[in-house]
Amino acid sequence: MVDINLFEYDIMGSVAHVKMLSKCGIIPEDESKLIVNTLYEILHDFKEGKIEFDLSDEDVHMLIEKELIKRIGQVGKKVHTARSRNDQVVLDEKLFCREKNLYLQELIKNLINTIIKLAEENIDVIMPGFTHLQKAQPVLFSHYILAYAQMLKRDLLRFRQNFISINLNPLGSAALAGTTFDIDRFFVASELGFDGVTENSIDTVSDRDFILEMLFNIAMLQMHLSRLAEDFIIFNTDEFKFIELDDAFCSGSSIMPQKKNPDALELIRGKTGRTFGNLIGLLTTLKALPLAYNKDLQEDKEFLFDSVDTAEKSLIIINEILKTLKVNKQNMLLSCKSGFINATDLADYLVSKGVAFRDAHFIVGNIVKFCIENNKSLEELSTEEYKKFCDKIEEDVYKFITIENCIKRRKSYGATSPELVKKQIENLKDFLRACEGI
Repeated sequence: MVDINLFEYDIMGSVAHVKMLSKCGIIPEDESKLIVNTLYEILHDFKEGKIEFDLSDEDVHMLIEKELIKRIGQVGKKVHTARSRNDQVVLDEKLFCREKNLYLQELIKNLINTIIKLAEENIDVIMPGFTHLQKAQPVLFSHYILAYAQMLKRDLLRFRQNFISINLNPLGSAALAGTTFDIDRFFVASELGFDGVTENSIDTVSDRDFILEMLFNIAMLQMHLSRLAEDFIIFNTDEFKFIELDDAFCSGSSIMPQKKNPDALELIRGKTGRTFGNLIGLLTTLKALPLAYNKDLQEDKEFLFDSVDTAEKSLIIINEILKTLKVNKQNMLLSCKSGFINATDLADYLVSKGVAFRDAHFIVGNIVKFCIENNKSLEELSTEEYKKFCDKIEEDVYKFITIENCIKRRKSYGATSPELVKKQIENLKDFLRACEGI
């Protein structure tokens, strides 16, 4: 029974519904209290593992209703007055999604905070930045890792937006046309903490947009985590040795004793594909459904439960990986000494001397070619050698192209200079403070 994950939410919804039926005079108050108390007893027994499932139980809703009737007889049959399983299941899924949405938001905020701390602890560590997986320009490691905090910030904003579409009460839409009973949907909304009620009963019972949004948000989140996982898998190799992963997140080889495989990161990368598949699966299920409810919609739960479970575990694990990560400052800086990653700065130097950038780009290209042919770095060229390519190059070029100064001079807003990285950190902290509460 896939929808057993909705057991507690179904109880919560039924309690609010029965209280509303009593308030509206549809069922007597004493019967309402009996049903509510019994529903709580059923929930307690479920948590204690005392509820037995039977193949005859069509779904979690019928399981609970059957158990209720078994315990209090005919009165239990009144629980389903003025509702349908069509609006009941949407309610359960919204309650589930709301809780999981908020939990994922907290996990994302925790991860952003961990990244901020990691950035602060390594604020001055310099590493090569890459494009096309080739050394490009020097950056601060703190700036690099904060790029993932920015991705997570966008993820968090998407989940907050998703919360808005989740947090509307669907109950009272019944099968598709509403109900003839004089119910109070707004009372149920208040009881369950919804911000309001849905507007169209036909749309309500067939709406799974809020689940699609959640699946998309999770797929996007997992894509970001997978990119981070891939970076760390590469940076952890002997070829890079930029970082070292804690043994708790690695495993040995069954045959090669020297191996330390980054299994946890590989699993996060691998499981990301599942979340993509779940999103496409539900989109495919919905793409040609006529209004209103169809049994096809029952397929939404496996997609939802699997993606939520994957995202929760991935966020928790990668947060712990970052907390225990060792950053190899020396290897990162040493890697900056090769690959001519200060070539752009040399071109900028020429521009500061009045050379047009396109001409500067061409000149530096020839200088780099000369360095490669003569096994030299830009710092190792003499002034006389530089002047063969451009007579505007003076002694001050050496200060201009040091790796440290390459970092410090990048002062455009959002760049990698230390003061701007610190500003970025403060902005992220302000953002997290503003996100407290919904």
